[in-house]
Amino acid sequence: MAVALVLQLYPNACPASLLRKFFLVFKSWRWPNPVMLTKPHDAELGLPVWNSHQAATMRQVAPMITPAYPAMNSTLSVSRQTLQILHEEFCRGHIIVDKLYKDFQRGDVLDEEEVESGEIWKELFEPSDFFIGYPHYLSVCVVGPTQQDAQSWAGFVESRLRKLVSDMLGRSLPLSKIQLWPKKFDACVADRTALLTHAQRANSITYFIGFRVDTLRMRGDQLDVERQLTNFRNYELSRFHPLVPGMDILPRSFGVKELPKVCFEDIYDGGKVAAMKRRRRLIEADPKRQEAKNKKKLAKLKKKMEAMQRKKQEAESASAKLEEDETADVGVKEGAEEEDILESRKRKREEKGAMAQEGPVKGEEEEEEAALLESALDAIEGAGVLQHKTREEAEIDRQKLLAGELLGDGEDEADGGDAIKNEKPVRKLTREEREAEILRRSGLVIVSDDEATVIGGNRILPWRHGYKQAMAVVKKEEPSDSNNEDVKPSKKPKASIRVRTTIKFKTKFDVVELDASGCVIDKGDDDFMPSLKWIGRKGGFEFKLSDRGLGYYRTGKKVVVPSNVAYS
Repeated sequence: MAVALVLQLYPNACPASLLRKFFLVFKSWRWPNPVMLTKPHDAELGLPVWNSHQAATMRQVAPMITPAYPAMNSTLSVSRQTLQILHEEFCRGHIIVDKLYKDFQRGDVLDEEEVESGEIWKELFEPSDFFIGYPHYLSVCVVGPTQQDAQSWAGFVESRLRKLVSDMLGRSLPLSKIQLWPKKFDACVADRTALLTHAQRANSITYFIGFRVDTLRMRGDQLDVERQLTNFRNYELSRFHPLVPGMDILPRSFGVKELPKVCFEDIYDGGKVAAMKRRRRLIEADPKRQEAKNKKKLAKLKKKMEAMQRKKQEAESASAKLEEDETADVGVKEGAEEEDILESRKRKREEKGAMAQEGPVKGEEEEEEAALLESALDAIEGAGVLQHKTREEAEIDRQKLLAGELLGDGEDEADGGDAIKNEKPVRKLTREEREAEILRRSGLVIVSDDEATVIGGNRILPWRHGYKQAMAVVKKEEPSDSNNEDVKPSKKPKASIRVRTTIKFKTKFDVVELDASGCVIDKGDDDFMPSLKWIGRKGGFEFKLSDRGLGYYRTGKKVVVPSNVAYS
């Protein structure tokens, strides 16, 4: 019926195309939609006709309806487990046939001799890999007392095995796949410890069931099938009549490598050895296994790389620590040397400044001393104290005079002599004091940091500028007539002087805008937009009054006042 459906769908296709379409159709068939050649009809003869709306038919997995009356499901015994196997075989057949079709379309790929001999279809008709495709197997050995009883008993058990596989084992156990091998083996593979007679071992047949455990649904390490086998004996096999003593089934579990050699003799040319080699090739070619192996290799490489990186980081940290210790020692030495150099330079600058400051003072002192010496000599000569002395005595007196010994005597003896004034040393001004003095002379008001309570308080207001203040500074600098009587007044009046001073700031600072009260105007940033009134919604902002004033603040952002902004 499946082939007939394909012929109906592709009536003009060649046999090779029909074979390819057959696998394509049933690979993509949406079960449980029924496969029907004609629509079922009821001839009203009293026979049951298949109907898709009946409750019994709705539980059928892969229905294929016969075209003749009465219409019935010809694949009633197909279960979900057998449908899974059928779908896998349809997919495998489609892959093989589609590959041959594409090779034929490209041309010069297929060998003409293989095409003529039909060996290109050899892969499609290869025997099943049932005995190497599952990791676990269950054998059911059917034994009877005599050959005639064994045949009748084996036929009944064979008709009920599908219920054991599909209904009992497939539904109640955590299995991802289970399959019954339809061919029987005329051999007894039961355990040697089983209490069987020679006649029972001679009159026995064996069926094999392969299954794969679903590890995600599995609980524990062992799979118990004793309860399912007991139910199979009590509810299915107990219906056989007459049930003669000696009729029984003996289950036994096998691993794939523990299967007896009789399973491989008729399938593989080399027997069990060839089968195991083919199994190894299939396992190596499995993409899932390759992916798992690649993941394991990748995990090992990652561990090695992490260990190498860890060792490298430890070595780098150790070397960095050593370098830090060395640089710290060198830095201490260099710091001490730099401090010594800076101190020496500072001392030199101070000495130069002191020399520059003391230079004119010493010149004035020398002139005053020379004038005093002359006045003292005149007083001595006028008093008659001067006597004729030798050159040696005159030299000694000159040295004493220079040393100031005779100067004191001359001051005591002379009437109205001028007293020597001890002048205090002039203190050197710092850079800040010199700059402040320059600003004061320019007419600016200097406010210290302690006095500035509001930013912009030291701003020069318009009324502080003007001609009067500049002239007042100039008058202070002009000498007075009382102090300097010898200075003659100039005939021509002086022209008006307007002081202009250029201020160059040595420290860079942010330029801000001040309002009339001297406060900094906040122009906003990414987190704040000043606004005196509501101007509509803004995404990510909320309108409120906070530390930075009235405006739009970014939602969820902490309000931070910038360093160049202050509020009174």
